[in-house]
Amino acid sequence: MSTASRSAAPGHGGYLIEARDVYRSFGQTPALVGASLTVARGEILAIMGPSGSGKSTLLHCLAGIFTPDSGEVWFDGQRLDGLSETKRTELRRTAFGFVFQFGQLVPELSAADNIALPLLLDKVSRKTAYQSAADWLKRLGLDELGARRTGELSGGQAQRVALARALVARPKVIFADEPTGSLDSLTGEKVMDLLVSIAREEGTTVVLVTHDARVAAYAGREVIVRDGKVTVLSEAEVVR
Repeated sequence: MSTASRSAAPGHGGYLIEARDVYRSFGQTPALVGASLTVARGEILAIMGPSGSGKSTLLHCLAGIFTPDSGEVWFDGQRLDGLSETKRTELRRTAFGFVFQFGQLVPELSAADNIALPLLLDKVSRKTAYQSAADWLKRLGLDELGARRTGELSGGQAQRVALARALVARPKVIFADEPTGSLDSLTGEKVMDLLVSIAREEGTTVVLVTHDARVAAYAGREVIVRDGKVTVLSEAEVVR
């Protein structure tokens, strides 16, 4: 395996996201130790690795949730880790979508409310936000469940609502952290089929963290995080 390659200049070479020599520790415990990674526009990338390897920490750095202790993170030609928390929050609201293992929906709100929420926070009109939510519910086969509270939905239904919430603002990137981890294998396959097909239709870049080779197989490329460093799989090492 070779160390993840870097482009000649940040924000160029067709890459939408770049991490360069990223270090991040929690107290005295290192999570990332010189991690470097590039993600092309429209790419579906799987980040794999054992528990505690640093893969989720890397995703959080790429999404501007964590700032590295040292190193650089670039998004769409701008240095993400150099932005203020306000600017990073704005990017997470407008340019990034998130799908987590347990959805992180608001259980007291309806499915339509949860999907409309990112648009409402971005000051989109209520009428437009809820029309967009209805469109996504229909697209994901949930049009009859819009008024139901998400706490009353099945795991697969709730994760589809989480997917719709992530996509409703038409972000440039979807960050998915173990999106099928709480689902049975059949439901997980359905969720991944939807995620990948919609991302390809919309031209959305996807950065996917998983420990499951079956989930990683949906990606166009896989990298491995071990001991806080990123290695790239050669074609011979990728088993389909």
